[in-house]
Amino acid sequence: MIRVLLVDDQALIRGGFRALLSAEDDIEVVAEAADGERAIALALEHRPDVALVDVQMPVMDGIEATRRIAADERLSGVHVVILTNYGLDEYVFNALRAGACGFMVKDTEPDDLLQGVRIAARGDALLSPAITRRLIGEYVSRRPEPAPVGLDALTNREREVTALVARGLSNDEIAAGMSISPATAKTHVSRAMTKLRARDRAQLVVFAYEAGLVVPRSR
Repeated sequence: MIRVLLVDDQALIRGGFRALLSAEDDIEVVAEAADGERAIALALEHRPDVALVDVQMPVMDGIEATRRIAADERLSGVHVVILTNYGLDEYVFNALRAGACGFMVKDTEPDDLLQGVRIAARGDALLSPAITRRLIGEYVSRRPEPAPVGLDALTNREREVTALVARGLSNDEIAAGMSISPATAKTHVSRAMTKLRARDRAQLVVFAYEAGLVVPRSR
């Protein structure tokens, strides 16, 4: 059973999400919060698998709440998915940097929302290649210079794997492209995440773009 925490200051939106999620046999909404501060308290109380978190809320916004959840070892099993009204904005990028595993727009199709919750619960990054290019690629391309993030600590093989992760490839796809086993690909990804102190693959993608390891594609 996937346990979900809903965090949004609009009761109507929470109600809609609750009705949709609760109708599924494998998903349970364990709590709701209207601000980030309450969300942290409920996350500690219920230890959900997934927290769907709005960005702009009173008392404490979603970015700060995400940062605190990601930094708390007791909440290492909580995967934060940011809810936004827009497909591309600085808030979402900052939330990914803070530790969110991905994002979804609030008007997403019901089936896509359910799939996203299940993907996040597995611990996978909720970032398709298209989203990676549109969100991270475009935002980072507007920066005058990439920010160094310590990629010099990676081996050449780990850099190559990190770049492929940033392109949106799965471990199996990386393995096929590099002629290595999926287990070896997973090991390279894990080592890169450890060295860069990335919480998950989403943060690894962000770091790769920030460091200039991957150049945003032009449209």
